[in-house]
Amino acid sequence: MPRSKDAPTRHESARSLCGRDRATIIPVYFDVVIVGGGPSGLAAALTLGRARRAVLLCDAGERRNQTAEHIYNFVTRDHTPPDEFRRVAREQLARYPNVLVRDVRVEALDGERDAFRVRVEQEDIIAKRVLLCTGMLDEPLLLEGAREAWGRSIFQCPYCHGWEAQGRAWGYVAPAHDAPHAAMAPLFVQQLFAWTEHVTVFSQHGNPLSEELASQLESLGARVERSPIERLVVDPERRTQIRAIALANGATTPCDALFAHPPQRQTPLVASLGLALDADGYVTADPMRRETSRPGIFASGDLSTRMQGAIFAAASGAQAGAMINLDLAQQRAMQRASSRARAETSG
Repeated sequence: MPRSKDAPTRHESARSLCGRDRATIIPVYFDVVIVGGGPSGLAAALTLGRARRAVLLCDAGERRNQTAEHIYNFVTRDHTPPDEFRRVAREQLARYPNVLVRDVRVEALDGERDAFRVRVEQEDIIAKRVLLCTGMLDEPLLLEGAREAWGRSIFQCPYCHGWEAQGRAWGYVAPAHDAPHAAMAPLFVQQLFAWTEHVTVFSQHGNPLSEELASQLESLGARVERSPIERLVVDPERRTQIRAIALANGATTPCDALFAHPPQRQTPLVASLGLALDADGYVTADPMRRETSRPGIFASGDLSTRMQGAIFAAASGAQAGAMINLDLAQQRAMQRASSRARAETSG
């Protein structure tokens, strides 16, 4: 998109949002707008910032791991509180004057490659490229007390939380038979035995285990409860810690750590963009370039894969940042070649 004579330069565009009169609404130009300020968005901002791109990172504040006490399995950041992780990342991004981080929600996104219009707090931001790092929205387990225990004693990933609960009684809530990832249940249960020998598989009301699946899980060494979960039994002095699972048949099974993969969905913004999704509902992106089905819009992190975790998201964000920089560089080279060709023809 040609830049008008009054449009800010690369570094001026990032600075121009600071200290402005909020009553004045004017377009602001960036090379890249990143939507989402978690590990993926922060890593992408660092990569692009070091490539001297004008970057705006928009962080709405909510984070998937907001109930987790620490980030684990992240080299140099193992056992770091999530808020501390973000604080350090933002502190490092502050070294780059061409990167601006704002605690705002992206309200709308339209336009096309080189001319995306990003609506942020009644401001129109113009961007050449957009990177989505919005994560996924987790549907809560329909069990009383599950919200309080989520991220404290109910988890999705043993690599993130398994060490701290090793050797104790673990449970796994098997997905519904028609869930996109139902076929992965045996593989997931298999790996749990790396941390504990006490694994019990549960089902929920309305989603009974097939006898075939139950037998397969039992052959792996897991205990399988045919009666569905009735309620969680929590520690009376620490409501975020479950201690057992009460079943519909009246029995109670010890459980100190419960793993589950409830349904996930895209954020409303991502859902509104008409991007291609895979069979599991994740945004389809080129595995190398990270570009989605809509030219100029890229995606990284949890919204594009079942392989979710802070370090995976950060790696994906760094990859996306590098690929966006390459995309912009290639575009510049093509424009320069075209200009030279026209000059030679006219000469």
